Amino acid sequence: MDDVTRSQSAPLVGQKTVSMFEMLLFIVSGILVLDTVATGAAIGVEGLSWWILLGILFFLPYAMLTAELGSAWPDEGGIYVWVREAFGPFWGSMTAWLYWINLAYWAPSVFVLFVGTMVVGWDLNVSRFWEAFIVVVLIWVTMFIVLAPLKYSKWVPSASAVVKVIVVLVLGAAGIAYAVKNGSANSFALDQWVPHWGSNYSFIPTIVWSLMGFEIMNSAGDAIKNPQRDVPKAIVGAAVMIIAAYMLGIVGILASVKLEDVSIVSGIADALKLSFNDLFGGATWLFDILVVLILFAFVGNMVTWTIGCNHTIAATGLDKTAPGVFGHYHRRWGTPDYAIYLTGVVATVLTVLNYWLFGTREDVFWTIFSLSAVVFLIPYLLMFPAFLILRYREPDRERPYRVPGGKAGAWLVTVLCWVIMAAVIVIFFAQVPEGTPKGIFYGICGGGTVLTLIIGWVLYALSPKES
Repeated sequence: MDDVTRSQSAPLVGQKTVSMFEMLLFIVSGILVLDTVATGAAIGVEGLSWWILLGILFFLPYAMLTAELGSAWPDEGGIYVWVREAFGPFWGSMTAWLYWINLAYWAPSVFVLFVGTMVVGWDLNVSRFWEAFIVVVLIWVTMFIVLAPLKYSKWVPSASAVVKVIVVLVLGAAGIAYAVKNGSANSFALDQWVPHWGSNYSFIPTIVWSLMGFEIMNSAGDAIKNPQRDVPKAIVGAAVMIIAAYMLGIVGILASVKLEDVSIVSGIADALKLSFNDLFGGATWLFDILVVLILFAFVGNMVTWTIGCNHTIAATGLDKTAPGVFGHYHRRWGTPDYAIYLTGVVATVLTVLNYWLFGTREDVFWTIFSLSAVVFLIPYLLMFPAFLILRYREPDRERPYRVPGGKAGAWLVTVLCWVIMAAVIVIFFAQVPEGTPKGIFYGICGGGTVLTLIIGWVLYALSPKES
């Protein structure tokens, strides 16, 4: 679809409202997810080495690869456009579908953590019914925020990024102060940093998953003021901030909470409560403020991804590689309203289903998280080789940023990213959360993935397929 047609169909397109600094904050808000900081800490001190190792072998190559794609193809739709240009409209449509539907799968798990943090932080007693009710309310609060024009909703990701950085700074500082006063809850001796495969391999996918999202800003690429210049700068700046923040947060938890006591659901609140009780004599007003900030960060994270994923799927509707309902934009606000409503409906159904099937918050989190993670990561198996194909197919296209090293560098980053991503998807399927029945897990995670792929194929088959 040409730019003129797109501009007529989508009021958002052509309105340059996002600066480089806002883009950097948008990326940080999307990738730095507080929901996995505690999961990273659950690996132990050696997890810090895994973060460094995967940062070098995966995060940096992924960042460079995305920077080149984003600066050369800064169109509305991001990852959808790149895969479509390399493999054709079918695979582009499937990529956008998986990228979008993962959001509806993921939202309940994020807000389960919201409830867990709230319950632990303020010592509440909430029944499963009211937990599910709170999760559903938060899903729809997020949808209505994203329905607003981007020039307004973009402030939520920006504020969320700042809040996340504040939380991890306080978490790290409080944990270190606690360790200085009382001794560290876990040893940080050099031998503890040695990475082991063993049982910890199951946490590696969570680390990789926590590093995904560089391409999210390009989902609304036409709203970026100067994408060729600003995309690479924002990605590099965000990469440095994200790795540093994750590691500082993990240090803060492990300095104050014994490894065996680290909870993947409430780990941050547990660590802050313990260190604040010791340092300040109780859960003070400052602790309450931090809990509120953490809760806001969960909402801000979902707003960030809801914006990116819904603009990605909207591009398929505009290109007629998916039913037109996905490309419908609100006449006044210029946002993909029907896609946003559908996100809320699917997330609500999944929330009710999982609270009905499972007995604990942890079981609900892990099963939904595993399904959303697998569905989310599959598109990258297409995006990474798309980068290499487009390098060869369109060598003369202007690329303000290029992955260094010529063809060898392009091959290296592509192979590293693809192999690690494929391994991560296999591990997600191979690990069953402790205490979760295998039949239910594979039915939801495996069966849900297959069903999702089939639905994506059907939607493409039903599309007008006009360009």
